[in-house]
Amino acid sequence: MSPTPVRVLVVDDQPLVRMGNALVLDSADDIEVVAEAGSGEEGIAMAKMCRPDVVLMDVRMPGIGGIAATRAITAAHPDIRVIILTTFDIDEYAFGGLQAGASAFLLKSSTPAALTAAVRTVASGDGVVEPRITKRLIDHYAQRAPASGGDHRPPPLDRLTPREHDVFLAIASGLSNPEISAQLHLTPATVKTHVNRIFAKLGVRDRVHAVILAYTLEIV
Repeated sequence: MSPTPVRVLVVDDQPLVRMGNALVLDSADDIEVVAEAGSGEEGIAMAKMCRPDVVLMDVRMPGIGGIAATRAITAAHPDIRVIILTTFDIDEYAFGGLQAGASAFLLKSSTPAALTAAVRTVASGDGVVEPRITKRLIDHYAQRAPASGGDHRPPPLDRLTPREHDVFLAIASGLSNPEISAQLHLTPATVKTHVNRIFAKLGVRDRVHAVILAYTLEIV
C-alpha cells in the first residue's frame, strides 16, 4: 500500500505560474495538488475547505497578500504548513512571513526538484529556507526583533534539559539531525526525539522558527 500523498494548495494570482507549479507538484507520485487559488482571500477559503497539508503561497498578490493569508491560515489551522514563494533574494514583503507562521521560503527561480523537495520537507514537520538567502533572511529578521536584554539565560530555555539545550544550540547553528548526531555522539533516533521535545517545549513550529528564536534571544 502506497503512502498517503502530501496534499497541496497552490495560491498565486498569476495563472501561468500557479498552473506551472501545480503541474510540477502533481507530477510527483507522493504529492497531490488538491486545489488552486488566485488570491489570498480565495486561498484562506480553500484552506478551510480542503484542509491541505501544505500551502504554496505567493507573497505578493492584490487584496489580501501572501503574508496576511499565511497568518490567517496558520492561526486557524496550526497543522497546515505554508511555503512562501518570493521573487527576490531579499524581499521586504517576505520577512513578515516568518512571524506569520511560514515554514519555508523559496525563490520563484527554484528548480522543480527544489520545489518538490521543499514540499516533502515541510510536510514532514521540518522547515526550510533556500540556502543562499538563509543567513541574510535570519540576520534581517534578528535586527528587527526586540532584544532580550540582560546576560542571564532567557526564561524560555529553562524548560529544556541540559542535553536538549545542547541540541537547540546545534539547531541554531544550522546543523542537520545527522550532523547533530555526529557532533553530540547521539543516535539519530535520540536526536529526533530531542528535536521534537524542544519544538514542543519552546512552542516553535520547525527548525526555521527555532533558529529565529535563537537569534531573538541573542544566543547565537
